[in-house]
Amino acid sequence: MNKLGTVISFTLRNKLRSKAFIISTVVLMLLVIVGGNVPYLINKLGGEDKASQVGYVAGQYPDIIQKLQIQYAAQPEPDVVLQNSADEAQLKQWVEDGTLTGYLTFQENKEAGFPDVTYHAKSALGSGTSRSLSATLQAVKAQMVVEDAGLTEAQIKMLQTPVQLKNEQISLTNGTGKTEEEQNTAIGLTYVVVILLFMSVMITGQLIATEITAEKSSRVMEIIVTSVSPLTQMWGKIIGMFVVAVLQIAVILGALTVNINLPHNAEAFRAMGIRLDTIDPTMIVYAILFFLAGFFMYATLFAAVGSIVSRTEDLGQAVLPITMLTLVGFYVAMFGLTHPESPLIVICSFIPFFSPFLMVLRVGLANPGWWEVILAFVILIVSTLAIGWLSAKIYRAGVLMYGKRPSLKELVKAMKAYKV
Repeated sequence: MNKLGTVISFTLRNKLRSKAFIISTVVLMLLVIVGGNVPYLINKLGGEDKASQVGYVAGQYPDIIQKLQIQYAAQPEPDVVLQNSADEAQLKQWVEDGTLTGYLTFQENKEAGFPDVTYHAKSALGSGTSRSLSATLQAVKAQMVVEDAGLTEAQIKMLQTPVQLKNEQISLTNGTGKTEEEQNTAIGLTYVVVILLFMSVMITGQLIATEITAEKSSRVMEIIVTSVSPLTQMWGKIIGMFVVAVLQIAVILGALTVNINLPHNAEAFRAMGIRLDTIDPTMIVYAILFFLAGFFMYATLFAAVGSIVSRTEDLGQAVLPITMLTLVGFYVAMFGLTHPESPLIVICSFIPFFSPFLMVLRVGLANPGWWEVILAFVILIVSTLAIGWLSAKIYRAGVLMYGKRPSLKELVKAMKAYKV
């Protein structure tokens, strides 16, 4: 146990003092800070809080223009302000010099009972102003049709009052479901957990494999195994790198939490329906459990592969299968953000290589039965122990096998010679 602590301590000191760890942590923290400010920056830089100035030729369809102005005036914060001009040439000039965002022209359409409207702008395609004008003109048309039908004011008001439709996720287990705000927060939290697991596995796993291979290629491994058993060395490196990864994640999550709770960011995220106080504690517990099991499963695989490679130049090709497994789990999880109950997601959530990504996603965005979560976790734990045992045997045999990468037959023969 003392030797295991020594290996863990050495790994911690070695990694925490390295420039690569410090620089990567600072860069990731800055990226998180910038990412946390994206909604606020979009609102400010995108001009979403400013009303667009839209022109029209005075005298064209005054009844429609009047109703259009009334519609926008009724909004708490109108996103369009109408301005008139004597001719279209003046409107074009105002668009060119930036006075106007765009302008409207009308063309009679007797069959439709409403003129065809064209919005002229430098970049009208898909713009927020264009969408706002389309929706408001549709409301104006509906109002004119209703007025022609001779309905009373009460009937018109009833017809124009929008239907209030709320989204709530049902629960088959406890009878209470998630509100829309809780669902939006769960989506954000799931995305963060999946990203953190993917980054931790890829970065930390590569570091573990690289360090082991480097020790083999420099023959330092021969000295180390004389004082520390290979099994102690493997777990010491894995646990040490795990602590390093947890410290890095803590710094990143700390920066993200502080950043999101800043007044301007909190308001922007609240407008998106994301609130930290609606996070389900159960999801946090499941996320931690599946994160730990998934991390150690992949870490032991990287350690085993690193032990059978003698040159760092060959490491990339050797760890490619593990990297592909991680990428598949990550991309399937990204697909599952919009399809959490897809048969693909449900089936893959029980496969141990993918369950750390997908079962957390299902817990956050769907309502799997408690037995499904327990079953997936038991399968993951059993698989992690089995893979850890196999990786220990591979590591024990592989650390002193030099030259070309051993074949499967040679590796099995060497494993039989040692007991772990």
